[in-house]
Parts: sequence; C-alpha cells; structure tokens
Amino acid sequence: MQLLDVSMLSTIFALAWPTMLEQLMQTAVQYIDTAMVGALGTRATAAVGATGTVSWLIGATVSSLGVGFLAVISQSIGANEPRTARRAAAQAVTVTLAAGILLTLVTVLLGDTIPAWMQVDPEIRGLTASYFRILYSSMLFRSASIILGMVLRAAGDTRTPMRVGITVNIVNVALNMLLIYPSRTVTVLGLRIPLWGMDMGVRGAALASALSFAYGGVAIALALFRHRELSPRGESYRPDPALLRRCFRIALPNMVQRFGTSLGYVVFASMINRLGETSTAAHTIANTVESAFYIPGWGMQTAAATLSGNAIGAKDPDRVRRLGHSLVILEVLLMVLSGGLLFLLAEPLVKLFTQDPQVIRLGILVLKMVAVSEPFYGIPIVVEGMMQGAGQTRLPLLLNVSCMWGVRIVGTFICTRMLGLGLVSAWGCMIAHNVTLFFLFGAIYLRGRWLPKRPG
Repeated sequence: MQLLDVSMLSTIFALAWPTMLEQLMQTAVQYIDTAMVGALGTRATAAVGATGTVSWLIGATVSSLGVGFLAVISQSIGANEPRTARRAAAQAVTVTLAAGILLTLVTVLLGDTIPAWMQVDPEIRGLTASYFRILYSSMLFRSASIILGMVLRAAGDTRTPMRVGITVNIVNVALNMLLIYPSRTVTVLGLRIPLWGMDMGVRGAALASALSFAYGGVAIALALFRHRELSPRGESYRPDPALLRRCFRIALPNMVQRFGTSLGYVVFASMINRLGETSTAAHTIANTVESAFYIPGWGMQTAAATLSGNAIGAKDPDRVRRLGHSLVILEVLLMVLSGGLLFLLAEPLVKLFTQDPQVIRLGILVLKMVAVSEPFYGIPIVVEGMMQGAGQTRLPLLLNVSCMWGVRIVGTFICTRMLGLGLVSAWGCMIAHNVTLFFLFGAIYLRGRWLPKRPG
C-alpha cells in the first residue's frame, strides 16, 4: 500500500494549519509573558512558573471532556447525522457550565494551599498564591474556550478557534503592558511616548491573562451559536443520559489519563521546585521555549482526531488506514525539523527570558538534550489522536499513566532525592519517558491496534 497518500495532504493541512497557527500565537504570547515577567527578576519568573503544571492538570481535565464530544460529533458528521451533532453541541454547553463553575470554586478556594503542595520556596508562596487565584477566577470562560473550541474543530472548523485565539493573545499582551509595569516613557523612532501603567507586577500578568481568557470564552460561545451546522439553538440543554453516556464513555478514560499524567507533571515540578529558584526558573523558561516546538505535533493530532472520526462515521476503513499512514509520515518529518531547530536556537531563545548566567547555562543544556528526542515524541501524539477520533481512549490511558509514573516520576525521585542529582537528571528522566511512549505507540501503529475493528 502507498504509505503517503498525496491526495489527503490538502485535507490534513487544511485542518492542521489553523490549529498550529493558533498554538504558535499562544506560545508567542507565553514567550512574551515570560520575558515581561522575567524583567522583574528570577523570583518573579519562579513565582509564575511554580504552579504551571497545576495549570496543565486543570486544562487537561477540561480538554478530556472535549475529547468525548469531538469523537461523537465528528463521527456523527461523517455518518451524515447533523441532528445528533447539534444535540451533542448543546450537551457540551451544559457540561461547560457545570465544569467551569465547579473548577472556578475549587481553584480559587485552594489558591493558598497549592503553592505549599508544590513545595514552592516559602519566600515566594504568597506571590505565587495571588497569581494563581487571579488567573483562575476566569475558569468558566477558559472551560468554554477549550470544550466549545473542540466542538467546532470536530466539524472541521479550526479557523474560528484560531481567530479567537489570536485575538485573545493580542488582548493579553496589551493588558500586560498596562498592568505589569508602572507609568513610564518609551522612545520609538526618536519619539518619546508616555505610557500609563498600574505597576501590579506578577499580579498584573495574572489579571491580564484572566481578562483575555474571559474574552475568549465569550467569543467561542458566540461563534458556536452562530455556526451553520452545529448551533445548539432550539436543542435541549437538559442532561441527555444516553448521549452523555456515549460522550463520557470516551471522555472518562481520557480524563483519567490526562489527570494521571498531569498530576505526574505536578509531582515532577514539585521535585524540581525543591532544587531551588535557579532550577525552577531554568525549568520554567525551558518549558516555555520547548512548547513552541511541539506545535507541529499537536496541530497534526487535531487533524488526526477529526479526520479519523469522520472516516469511521462514514464506515470507510480503507480511508482510515490511508489517513493514518500519511499522518505518521508527515508527523515524523515535521518533528525532525522541529527538533533540529530547537537544538540550533536553544541559546538565543533562553537569553530572551533571563540575564542570569546560571539559569541560561542550565536552560540551554536541558533544551539541547530534549531536542534530540523531539522526533520520538511525534509518534505517540498522532497515533493517540487517531485513537481519540475512533473513541479508543482506554489503551492510551494505560500507557500514558504507567509511563509517566513508572518512568518519569520514579526516575526523577531516585535521581533528585536519593542520588542528589539536579535538573539535568530530571530532564533525562523526562526524555526517557517520551522515548518509552514512542516504542509503545509505535508498536500499536505497526500492529494496527489504532484501526477500527472490522465488523464480524
């Protein structure tokens, strides 16, 4: 069989590139946020980054709910069942409201407790707690951006979330300029321009993000209600047990997986936080830099989930097979290019965020290490995306959680707590985790476990 189906390339990239651009813009703003906060010093960078993995945990939990709706809606559209897709969209609105309100209450109430759980340096715990509480005061809107954005992507509309995401990022940067710094005068092309500022520092960065998330949630919700195919207007918002069971049967294993792996990220970060401010700052900056180079992988995962769901809904297994082979080849090529660029650009990118020579040296070293493993990580991402579109979420749950805790967490505990090693050893364990996933998901791909089961 022809491995790379050229006829599918335009369809794949039509779905993937808006997601890639959206994530690129998000990463660009994350770069700017980190650099702007970094100008306040290493302590400010550490305070912002110390709870970053808790943010992943919360975001991943919400995203997993979206995966269930994505699979059901994409399969319904492939099967030419538009009413089922609209009903599922209405149920997604209901779940968004429930999850968003609950998570807002939980995160705000635990704002003071989480930095202690994360082993944050006592000198910056108060600042970290303030940042966290302000940031998550807009969790309802953030939930809407994530879940309803995945509903739109399930129908092949990746451009609307992209446009909203770009605007969110522009708003975030503008508010950062206003809220983080004091009033000042800047010189542009010889002109002295006075800028008003509120001098809120780290708290200003949190408020800027919270307000931009609020805009994004409202904009995505309005876009869904105006959507020609998916608008839930006229549908019931009361919980539909049959439809929700179908969505949750897919979403719950993915939620357990994301919760388990993200909790692993939290534990991983807490062990790094115990290594001191320098390691925390280097880890935060390196994570920020690295995130840009995962964009090709995650963009392709969105295309994989949507297109495989459509093909399965249309009962076209040959199309699923051709799609899978094409996606894997493209993913490997993109991640090889991405890893090479990360290796070459590690030093100038780290220097964008800090002038501390110790943080620079450590950040460059771990980034060059992980750059070599970048191509390996692409395979698990895209194979898991195809399995999500097919509604197969239990096996990825088992593999991801067992590798996170059995390889990364146990390895990092042994290296940092028992052997007294530092950040480099922790990132070595992270790389071992990613490579292990490559072999496991590679085996799934080669054995055809990602394909839908043939009837009979």
